[in-house]
Amino acid sequence: MVPADEGGGLMRVDLLTDPLDGLDEALDAVDAFDRVLVAGLLRPGPDQADGLAALVDAVAGTPLAARVAEAADRAAAGAAGEDHFVALAAARTALLGSVHDALTARVADATGRPAAEPTAPEAARDEPAAHVLAAARTWLCDLARAGWRGVDHDLAGGAAPVVSAMLPDPALRRQATLLDGFAAELAASCPGSTLERVPVRRWADLWARALLLTLPGADRAPAASTATGRLLPLGVDLQEHATAVQAQVHAVFEPADGTAPRLVRATVSAPKPDTVVGVGLWQLLRPSMSLLAAAGEGRSMELDAMPVTAGGDLLWDDERARTGEPADPFATARVVLSTATDPVTAPLDRHPSRIAVPVLLEGYAAERADDGPTVLTVAGHRLAVDTDRIPAAGPLAPEAVVASGACLGLLRWDAGEFVLQPLAVETTVRKKTTAVHAGAWAGGTTDKAGVRAEKAATDAVAVLRERAGKLLRT
Repeated sequence: MVPADEGGGLMRVDLLTDPLDGLDEALDAVDAFDRVLVAGLLRPGPDQADGLAALVDAVAGTPLAARVAEAADRAAAGAAGEDHFVALAAARTALLGSVHDALTARVADATGRPAAEPTAPEAARDEPAAHVLAAARTWLCDLARAGWRGVDHDLAGGAAPVVSAMLPDPALRRQATLLDGFAAELAASCPGSTLERVPVRRWADLWARALLLTLPGADRAPAASTATGRLLPLGVDLQEHATAVQAQVHAVFEPADGTAPRLVRATVSAPKPDTVVGVGLWQLLRPSMSLLAAAGEGRSMELDAMPVTAGGDLLWDDERARTGEPADPFATARVVLSTATDPVTAPLDRHPSRIAVPVLLEGYAAERADDGPTVLTVAGHRLAVDTDRIPAAGPLAPEAVVASGACLGLLRWDAGEFVLQPLAVETTVRKKTTAVHAGAWAGGTTDKAGVRAEKAATDAVAVLRERAGKLLRT
């Protein structure tokens, strides 16, 4: 194995297992504050005061220290206003941002890849209607006072008029979607007092992010540019929800001007009925992105002035792309991946759960205990494999990971450790190396199992469209 810092495309797993100074302390402070939001701050008690004090201690010595200390004092007295809740959300977000930065710095050491240079933010623009954002902020502060145990249908439903006012304005669509989804989760869990288990970290994440996005200029991203050159897909990450599906293609972009290659992503999503699952998901996504077919067929794409954000997200437009030559993802990873620059993460996206770094592993021993996790051991160091993230809409299975000799995947952080989400593996069948990709069926398939599943999905989608047409005609 050639270490990443010596020019190879592989990763040094040993660096991922070393402890990080201060990481546990930062996460403990976040957890302490998150427990405050479970009971709420309408009538705070000693436990809430202790959780607030932990947050204050964690940001002591930073520019936030004075404002957070004042906010915590007011909150512990049950007298916090909107500005105080914003300060507490900012402190929590800053702590998780510091954890994100420490983890990504460790990943950069392990991969040896350079980081892209930060770019200036986009020019100031007319901010969305302040009164609508203020209404959203009021609702979120009411949530913090009530706490997750105090949420009822009336409180959860209070977001509906705010979301309705936001949706017509494209500049507020991001905030509206977040509020709508958050409110729907709360409504589905009402009354909060009867919940057996509260998703403490998740709801605190959604609350803090939504609150900060109500501030003027909070969602102002670095200025976007355009990408002209060759796109080399690495793999497809498929994410499914009961009512929506999203595919994210991770790729290396080689600029036509000869500058350094860079890691990019292209995302497509679509609403879905809960009866469409498995291979049928691709039928909902294919019409919106030609890149899926190219990724499934193992081909590159030529881009012409494709919009791209500083964070590495391609704003996909089929009119600005055409299918190119065959491009093997494993060859791309071995030859180009180590030199590709990592994208810059936007400030509000600096969260450990957002880490998804393309990496290549070879020379490992794979094992899977009975009813236990799959683990790859590289030079004596173990890395867990998150097989639960392997989609059912492709030929890749956990058994193939165990039998593999090379794995191309996304390095993530989960439950206190780095884990690997497989996107593709290489296995040896009859002395011949064969690649199996999670997104191999994205553009269609001739595989017998895939064809059968595709036909069943086609029939299901056709029935749903026929029923929808009848409803529209009546």
